[in-house]
Amino acid sequence: MGRRKVIANRALEILGQPKGSYEIIHPNDHVNLHQSTNDVYPTAMRVAALRLLSPLEDKLAGLQAALQDKEAEFAGVIKLGRTQLQDAAPVTLGQEFSAYAQALERDRWRIYKVEERLRQVNLGGTAVGTGITAPLKYIYLVNDHLRRITHLGLARAENMIDVTQNMDVFVEVSGLIKAAAVNLNKIADDLRLLSSGPFGGLAEITLPERQAGSSIMPGKINPVIPELVNQVAMRVIANDTVITTAAARGQLELNSFAPAIAHHLLESLEIMASALEKFTNYCIKGIKSNPKRCRTMLEKSPVLATALVPKLGYDVASEVAHTSIKEGKTITEIILEKGLLSKEELEDALAPEELTHPKK
Repeated sequence: MGRRKVIANRALEILGQPKGSYEIIHPNDHVNLHQSTNDVYPTAMRVAALRLLSPLEDKLAGLQAALQDKEAEFAGVIKLGRTQLQDAAPVTLGQEFSAYAQALERDRWRIYKVEERLRQVNLGGTAVGTGITAPLKYIYLVNDHLRRITHLGLARAENMIDVTQNMDVFVEVSGLIKAAAVNLNKIADDLRLLSSGPFGGLAEITLPERQAGSSIMPGKINPVIPELVNQVAMRVIANDTVITTAAARGQLELNSFAPAIAHHLLESLEIMASALEKFTNYCIKGIKSNPKRCRTMLEKSPVLATALVPKLGYDVASEVAHTSIKEGKTITEIILEKGLLSKEELEDALAPEELTHPKK
């Protein structure tokens, strides 16, 4: 009742009438005519979500483009792949960034498609979605007016009872935002790992320095932007749990927990958009590769024996790998010492294009 009285009294002020002159403008009979919290609030939730999804899509597109730029920039940087944090078949740094970009492309597509469900509103359904106290003409007019003032492709839901009582569309939206947050968290974790060091870690890339990372260790720079992204992802995942639980707790003709859904969903949309922008501008665009470091680690790794399986067979290649580990020699040194391949054959087998692409 409070907000309706505020609107009524403000309207009375504009008309030059005393506050409380409800015989002229009544909070319920006029301000709230043909309306219920139960249809206005879910409609407002959809409008707010749609407005925040658009900038989120834009920020995702910006991050995807920045990753694709790095994909091209790092296309020639060959390095160790890693599975389960152990040396694995070689990849290029560009290929790693291409996978990040592809994941974000999926996120963009999912979010774009879910907008269709958000455009179905129950405005005019009043208390339970039946439209009681609202003339049919009003229902059509109010939705037409809402489309005009929001510039959104909103449509009256065919089943307004469904939209009044069920909040699963917000669970869907939150779930897709969570999926994007999971991808962002994985990318941020990878960048922290790839940039670890500069001497005690992988140090295959260098992140742009954003702030001094330690008050006691001079020169130490922490990956603060990826860590910001990690924390936002944690919050979005937590918000999704609240949204899921609140949507599941709705009973019969109404979900009383819509305010909790709205609060956590809108927060997720806002902080994700902000994190995406900062990740793009303050981290991804400034990443540098360390090709020499990448190549050195690759050449020292016994995993290069994998590339020689087609020429030597699995057993011989396995023996070469074990010898490399035991004697601390490179695969190249052992192959040449044993005369298993000529220098030219070895160079062909270990050429970057042979190591990182299917055989023609």
